Amino acid sequence: MKRFCKNAFILISKIIMPLFYEKEYLRGKWFDNNVSGWKWCWKGLLWQKILGINRKVPWPVSFKVTMGSGWKNIKFNLDDMNNFQGFGVYFQSFYADIFIGKGTYIGPNVGLITANHDPENLENHLEGESIILGEKCWIGMNSVILPGVNLGNHTIVAAGSVVTKSFSRGNYMIGGVPAKIIKDLDTMAVKNDEY
Repeated sequence: MKRFCKNAFILISKIIMPLFYEKEYLRGKWFDNNVSGWKWCWKGLLWQKILGINRKVPWPVSFKVTMGSGWKNIKFNLDDMNNFQGFGVYFQSFYADIFIGKGTYIGPNVGLITANHDPENLENHLEGESIILGEKCWIGMNSVILPGVNLGNHTIVAAGSVVTKSFSRGNYMIGGVPAKIIKDLDTMAVKNDEY
């Protein structure tokens, strides 16, 4: 009976949700024989489509996430739709792109900011610079990624960090304000293999 209910829920969702969300976003591991993605859609009907929080975004986004008007500039793998379901994440991609590599996790209250205010006239923004997060990165809670940052594959950002420059080689654990290298994960792997 439980399996029947799950299959019926998925079937009904596959029929109804393309009326509200673009079909291209309703696939991947969260939607293929999985109820999680469909539950996000149903919650999104109230918050996104009726109450208007992130209304124009064509995929399900939690009402606890701020997308800004530059949502079209966010590039991600469909298997990472979970990054738009968390708490307090702020995607500011007005004047440049945000690229999120496959398998990357973004923690709660993270800010991804592609353009800062002009210090000489706070009414204006400086020219935007794209943010690139490599594959299998982990952006810890309460971190901020600033314009132009490129994090290579498997970069871990410690909670509460402010990342002001790129660490494009990857395989680092970085942290602090401003963020610096805490551990070289390549070296750590070699040491672990010695034991």
